Amino acid sequence: MTADLRAVVVDDEQLAREELGYLLGQVGGVSIIGQAGNGVEALASIEQLHPDVVFLDVQMPGLTGFEVARRLVSTGSPSHIIFVTAYDQHAIEAFEVNAVDYLLKPVDPARLQLAVDRARRRIVSDRPPDQAGAPGINQAELEKLIELVSQRQSRRERLAVKVGERFLLVQAEEIIYASLADEGITVVTGQVRGTSNYRTLDELQDRLDPGVFWRVHRSHLVNINKIKEIVPWFSRNFLLRMKDDKSTEIPVSRTQTRRLREYLKL
Repeated sequence: MTADLRAVVVDDEQLAREELGYLLGQVGGVSIIGQAGNGVEALASIEQLHPDVVFLDVQMPGLTGFEVARRLVSTGSPSHIIFVTAYDQHAIEAFEVNAVDYLLKPVDPARLQLAVDRARRRIVSDRPPDQAGAPGINQAELEKLIELVSQRQSRRERLAVKVGERFLLVQAEEIIYASLADEGITVVTGQVRGTSNYRTLDELQDRLDPGVFWRVHRSHLVNINKIKEIVPWFSRNFLLRMKDDKSTEIPVSRTQTRRLREYLKL
C-alpha cells in the first residue's frame, strides 16, 4: 500500500488552509502534518517536519511564497513545492516550469488530484532508495519562474483613460476591449468609456497580459475574460458580444477564429 504524502499547508488565510485541507481529505493519500500562516512560520515548520510536499501560497505579507521557495532551495530542502495562487488562468502559464506545479484559487478538486499525482510521481523519480531525496525544484528553475511571473505582474498595472478633459486611472484587468476609431483608441471598461494616449493598438497591447488580451482583429483588442457570448458569423467566423453596457459586437479575423476555436474547443 502506498504511504500517504506528508504535507505542510501554507496560507495567510485560515479559511483557505481549512478549505485546502478539506479538499485534500477528499482526494486522499495526503496527510497534513503541519500548517503555517506566513513565510517565517512556514520555514520553521518545514525545517522541523521535513514534509514530502508543501502547498505554498504565493501572495503573503512579509515573506512571499517565492521568497520561501528560494530559501528552501538554498538549504537543499527535499520538499516538493506546489504553489497556490490567485493569478488568472492565463497568467498561470508562467508557472509551467519543470518540477513546479501550481493550484489556482479557488482550488478545483480535479486539478488538485492531478497536482498530488504529479507530486507523487516526482517524489518517486527523484528519490533513490535509502536516500533523503532531491529538492523538487532547483535554483535555476525557481529564478526562471519568478522572472516569468514578474513579467506578467508588470503588465498588471493601471492605465490612464481620457474621459472629457479628465484622465481616469483604470486597472488593466477591468478593460473589456479597446478599438481603433477616428479619434484614436477607444478603451471601454464596465464604468468608463474614453480614449487612450497610446498611438497604436500595438503599443497598448505591449503593456497588457498577452494571455488575457487578444488582438482578435487588426482594429480590436479584447479581454477574453470579458466575452459574454460568441455569435456565429458568415464564412464560419465569429462575432464576440462583450460584457459592456452596450453588448458591443466585435468581429474576429480568420486567423484569430482558428485560435479561438482551439482555445474554447468549438
